Amino acid sequence: MGYFTKTAPGTAEPSRLPRLSTEAITAVLDSWEAQYLVDDDGDPGGYWDGHLFFFMRAGGDQTILTVRGRWGRELGAEHLDAVARLLNEWHSERLWPKGYVQDESGQLGIYADVSTPLGAGADQAQLDDFMGCGLGTALQLFTHLDEQFPEAAAAAAAATAAALAEPQAESQADAD
Repeated sequence: MGYFTKTAPGTAEPSRLPRLSTEAITAVLDSWEAQYLVDDDGDPGGYWDGHLFFFMRAGGDQTILTVRGRWGRELGAEHLDAVARLLNEWHSERLWPKGYVQDESGQLGIYADVSTPLGAGADQAQLDDFMGCGLGTALQLFTHLDEQFPEAAAAAAAATAAALAEPQAESQADAD
């Protein structure tokens, strides 16, 4: 006697859930009222809390949803060992996101990924949950990085404030 009901070998149940598509991903982003663009590869992306994120389909049949974010701070390559130790500690205590670091011409690129196979399909509520999980857990990692490297976070905040003040200064000069 088995505990699970199985279909006969070779006779899979037909999926009644919609297949993963860019349209389904953008529908979730639209429901969030998110500002985003679609890149040349067809991947929607945008900024959350100053970090760039993409929502991508991967795999041979394009049914793996990947939420990938890049920490929006500048940190020199001399911090590589410290960041690698921090990410290793993060992974030992948490399931998500997968974090990794790479040297990008003397600056560190620090990324967070959450991938979910959706070969059976997913409805809008499930996609909302998966995308929210990827985004939310990546932002938790990025907040942790900000706490560990406060000078990088402060420099990014100052650059953002200066960029926001620039158009105001220009419109004030135009008014004078």
